[in-house]
Amino acid sequence: MKKIRLAIVRQKYRPDGGAERFVSRALEALNHKDMELNVITRQWQGDAHPDWKIHLCNPMKWGRISRERGFASAARKLWQQQAFDIVQSHERIAGCDIYRAGDGVHRRWLLQRSRILSRWKQRQLMADRYHRYVMQAEHEMYTSPHLKAVICNADMVKQEIIEDFAVSADKIHVIYNAIDHQKFRPADEKQRQQLRQQHHIPLQAHCLIFVGSGFERKGLKAAIEAISATESHLLVVGKDKMEQRYRQLAQSLGCEQRVHFAGMQPQTLPFYQLADGLLLPTLYDPFPNVILEAMACGLPVITSTHCGGAEFIKSGHNGFITDALDIPGMAGAIGLLPSQALHSDMGRHARETILPYTPEHLSEQLFRLYETLLS
Repeated sequence: MKKIRLAIVRQKYRPDGGAERFVSRALEALNHKDMELNVITRQWQGDAHPDWKIHLCNPMKWGRISRERGFASAARKLWQQQAFDIVQSHERIAGCDIYRAGDGVHRRWLLQRSRILSRWKQRQLMADRYHRYVMQAEHEMYTSPHLKAVICNADMVKQEIIEDFAVSADKIHVIYNAIDHQKFRPADEKQRQQLRQQHHIPLQAHCLIFVGSGFERKGLKAAIEAISATESHLLVVGKDKMEQRYRQLAQSLGCEQRVHFAGMQPQTLPFYQLADGLLLPTLYDPFPNVILEAMACGLPVITSTHCGGAEFIKSGHNGFITDALDIPGMAGAIGLLPSQALHSDMGRHARETILPYTPEHLSEQLFRLYETLLS
């Protein structure tokens, strides 16, 4: 059987990025199939399988719009020259066969962000040239006659695409991200105590973890405000250039001794294993991998109504769902979590929820989609 020549387009491969982790897991899972795996990228960081073919595509850029437009044009020219069987883009580029909507719908994110801005900043946001470019590129891609399929990582995004772009529902395929639940698993009691001592978290404290960079979008302000109304601790794993502002917020609310900033970490597993839950009141997020990782480690999750990961949460069973700005509701949900996730029913239910979503399952879903398109 002739190998299927698949090209995956991602402008910049960053090892800690959620979309990039989807790409790497998909490529690793697909590697045993009858496929020739190609990646079109401006910059590839990290290791690649020796059988993968990396096509560097790095045109000159003078700003954000130039960067996006230049890469789109160069990537499209490259895949047309190579005549791949399937082009799966993770960027908003018209002409691809498959678009993976890992970033959701840009207008929906802007509307959610507007909720925390003043009136004049809201107008400024929606009139911004870059955001207008992205929305136009999105429209051109979804209305392109070349588009055969859309992959979403949440039903939330599927519904938004149908409503905003009138894409046929049968063209949109919800394929949830994969998680290695053998790697991400709960610690035992001894490991948990050692990790808490190592990272200076009191052994008996109820400690939630917040994981993600880009604190505004991920909802750290709301998380700190909710924590301040409880006795719980919050461990923040990630980076943001405005970190000092969030430290000052914790200080002004009198909870600075219970909010711990760990910065960016190469390995997040130990931090999940010392925690009792994940708190992620994100303004808008299609489906952050951190939810799968936390649940695999036996952590109940509190997240928001505009997070696709909420589709895995059954309130009171394996976590809770609140509006991203509902501080009293969030604080109330924190109070309903088990005092310790380890050995709790809610933690066990969280882990059981994600067990079917293996890299092998993701591989089979993707391969079936490719076979359908080619036939």
